[in-house]
Amino acid sequence: MSKVPLTARGAERLREELKQLKSVERPRVVEAIATAREHGDLKENAEYHAAKEQQGLLEARIRDIEAKLSNAQIIDVTQLNPTGRVVFGATVNLIDVEDGSEARYQIVGEDEADIKNGLLSVSSPIARAMIAKQEGDTVEVTTPSGKRSYEIAEVKYI
Repeated sequence: MSKVPLTARGAERLREELKQLKSVERPRVVEAIATAREHGDLKENAEYHAAKEQQGLLEARIRDIEAKLSNAQIIDVTQLNPTGRVVFGATVNLIDVEDGSEARYQIVGEDEADIKNGLLSVSSPIARAMIAKQEGDTVEVTTPSGKRSYEIAEVKYI
């Protein structure tokens, strides 16, 4: 499997979630299974089946996070050479050429993307259009509503 880019902050969040799942959630689910077992016949024990299903989902999430971290290429944005170019991890201020509205995005890996919080996936059309551009450049992005033009107002590495 090829390496997947991930910011240092995104990797830290995944590590924290993994620690929470292993040290808090897993023991809680194991305890729920043990308690449900004490209630007798397992065939008709809804609590037991619910706890086992929860355990399966929990273990799947743990495996998923471990796989993501093992295949991650962690990029610390603060260690980048600030050339003014848009690269993975950079925070970019954009101005819509048409209406003058402003937006601010950080280009992150697919697993950490959250458009509501300004975290834009590196594989999104806007991010792909911005990569390797620099402050003052205009990028054109094809959206479902047509072509949009944005000016790159500022590029930060924070």
